[in-house]
Amino acid sequence: MRSLSVVIVTHDNREAVRKALPALTAQLDDGDELIVVDNDSADGTAEAARELAAEAIVIDARANLGFAGACNRGASTASGELLLFLNPDAVVAPGFREAIERPLGGCRGWAAWQGLVTAEGGAVVNTRGGVVHFTGIAWAGGAGEPVDGRDGWTGYGTGIEPGFVSGACLAVRREAFERAGGFASEFFLYHEDVDLSLRLRLAGHGLGVEPAARVEHDYEFAKGPAKWRHLERNRWATLIRTYPGPLLALLAPALVATELALVPVSAARGWLGQKLLAWGDVLRWAPRLLRERGAIQRERAISAGAFARALTAELESPYLGRPGRSRVLRLVLRAYWSLVLALLGASRSTGAS
Repeated sequence: MRSLSVVIVTHDNREAVRKALPALTAQLDDGDELIVVDNDSADGTAEAARELAAEAIVIDARANLGFAGACNRGASTASGELLLFLNPDAVVAPGFREAIERPLGGCRGWAAWQGLVTAEGGAVVNTRGGVVHFTGIAWAGGAGEPVDGRDGWTGYGTGIEPGFVSGACLAVRREAFERAGGFASEFFLYHEDVDLSLRLRLAGHGLGVEPAARVEHDYEFAKGPAKWRHLERNRWATLIRTYPGPLLALLAPALVATELALVPVSAARGWLGQKLLAWGDVLRWAPRLLRERGAIQRERAISAGAFARALTAELESPYLGRPGRSRVLRLVLRAYWSLVLALLGASRSTGAS
């Protein structure tokens, strides 16, 4: 079996791969494999990939499968013990290949991990591990923080497990990925890394960050109103599929309040229509989501309390704007979450209860 299989999903990314692939292929070992899944590009991306990486397996999907579906397609072809999903515009730094594989043979107990994803030429953090709010809202942790050059980023070494590992640079043990069922293909785009991470945690696996594996990512949050439909739909799909029953019951008031609050917010910011479409998607998906929930929860190996402790009440993301800066809201959320954790505390030592 090969050691490392790198899967890159492309869609009209010709210029990005021209920059990213040479940096990656220069570091790959003889036993590694590179798989590029092209989602029906119209700009010659697949041809550019073949030109730049002659040994790569380039799969023409002949349709846009979305990020999640194309990742699964690539993983089904891969033979490596370690799967590495990289964004097509992610440019690896020197030493990346050795560093990203390091946790595979170590004693850290991780099923999945990410590298340190940077921006602005490596000067600032893009994500040092994702953060998941208890409402399911998720974002890139540490975005905009300076990279200090010594231990990866400011504050590294705290030993805190990330809420989720970023799909921009996501390494996962092949066995764990397959047992979890891979990414949720129906998500198409966004939140699929959150959903996979939470399912791995439910199964008792650890998540981590390898800061020595650095990769530069040309990230831009704003990508049009349609992004909000995917984000909100997939956030709710993740909540339904992965949150243990006791946690969902205790969070019901907060989740309802969040939906009510998002109506005026989305209207003011021009994506109310997308929010309504997301509600429709979730209602249409509900029977399937409930079936999937049953299968996922049957594999749960940790308590609801243990699962909840990886979530947060804080809204410190720079992408959330004024709500995240409200002192009153922060105090209310912290108090509410402290109560939820206290009520779940009895399940800390009772396994999957």
